[in-house]
Amino acid sequence: MDNKNVLRTGAVMAGSTLMMLLMSSPAFALMRDDGDDPGQGLSVGETLGLYVALPVLSFLVIAGLVMVLDKSRKQEKRQV
Repeated sequence: MDNKNVLRTGAVMAGSTLMMLLMSSPAFALMRDDGDDPGQGLSVGETLGLYVALPVLSFLVIAGLVMVLDKSRKQEKRQV
């Protein structure tokens, strides 16, 4: 690639990034909407459990099921 293409690519990327930043509206957390009734926040333990422990546990259960089912199929093929 020559320098002209690199400059053109950089300009397009910078321009599109700038436009996306300018067009996205900020989140106004302090301004309540009609009917907005937020509950209590999560504690640190609840947050870690919900967003870290639960996905890791789900992954381990699914991976374990796949391994168990895969081993049983391999044993059936060997007996035949």
